Amino acid sequence: MREQVIPQKVGNRSGVSARRHSGGAAQRPVRRESEGVSLGVRVRTLLGYVPILLKVIIAIALGVLVFAGYRAASAASFFQVRNVEVQGESRASLQDVQAIVKREVIRTGVWQADLDDLSEKLERLPWIRNAVVSRVLPDGIRVRLVEREPRAVVRTAAGRFIWVDEDAVMLGEMLPVDQLPPFFLRGWNEDEGEASRSENSERVRKFMQLRRDWDAAGLSERISEVNLIDLRDVRAQLAGDDSQIEVRLGSQDLGKRLQQALEVLDEQRNTPRGSLISYIDLNQGKGAIVGFVSGAHASSRVTAKDERKATATGSERGAPRPEPKAVQKDKKKDQETKANRNDRGTEAIPRRVRPA
Repeated sequence: MREQVIPQKVGNRSGVSARRHSGGAAQRPVRRESEGVSLGVRVRTLLGYVPILLKVIIAIALGVLVFAGYRAASAASFFQVRNVEVQGESRASLQDVQAIVKREVIRTGVWQADLDDLSEKLERLPWIRNAVVSRVLPDGIRVRLVEREPRAVVRTAAGRFIWVDEDAVMLGEMLPVDQLPPFFLRGWNEDEGEASRSENSERVRKFMQLRRDWDAAGLSERISEVNLIDLRDVRAQLAGDDSQIEVRLGSQDLGKRLQQALEVLDEQRNTPRGSLISYIDLNQGKGAIVGFVSGAHASSRVTAKDERKATATGSERGAPRPEPKAVQKDKKKDQETKANRNDRGTEAIPRRVRPA
């Protein structure tokens, strides 16, 4: 008999060996949790367990703390204003500028000062057109001023003399040390409001134009003031010995008409009634009308008649010749008229004079 040997398959790993292999594949080395983990990962892991609401509360609390710290630091005595530097002041009041700056900044400190609001408040002061304000940390404020330029002196209804600029802003009273302008401006609208401001601005522009023209022609020194209450009826009051004479110029060719009026006045000065001239009217532009004070023409007739009567009476009685009452009355009236140089309502006897 032959024995049959059954060969064993090498690939069939069963039994203990198979179990050993399968058990070896399932086993892996265990890593330690503490090894290789950064601090940032740990923080993120912890924060993952914090509710979202708690995160919001923490963020708000931190913001409040930061803001409170900022306010405390900015309002500290370290930033309190101690020095106010002002540049560009000439006519503006240095004391007023410094007082406004200190009053506004003392509440907030230099660090938190509202520079735009401070600049606006400073520009409300007389003479200040523009104010540029800047910080000089830790405790200083610097103010650079641009002042308004005075263009004319206005004589108000109350008799005050006030400087004004081209924007019709009233700057302040004329001081004794100020240089006198060639002539003053009358006819100012003293009402409040934008309409009055606009009217006065037009008057200042007209005044500046007249001054340029009359300065160039050498006529300004003969003018005391110009009345611009009505720009269509410009009137100039003469100066010096002719201060009682008003020249009515109208609205056109003002320099030419003024020159013509002065020539007529110079011709009439040596006439018997030259001292009684009240006005010269060139409003129509065709010729000069010379007006005399009220009663001048009648006085000449009454005086001659009364003088003849008084001469005859005095020669008969041998007494000194008295001055007639009518003459005394007319003389008194003439003196009152001359004293009132601004009386535009005086009755006058006109006489037209042809231009040369």
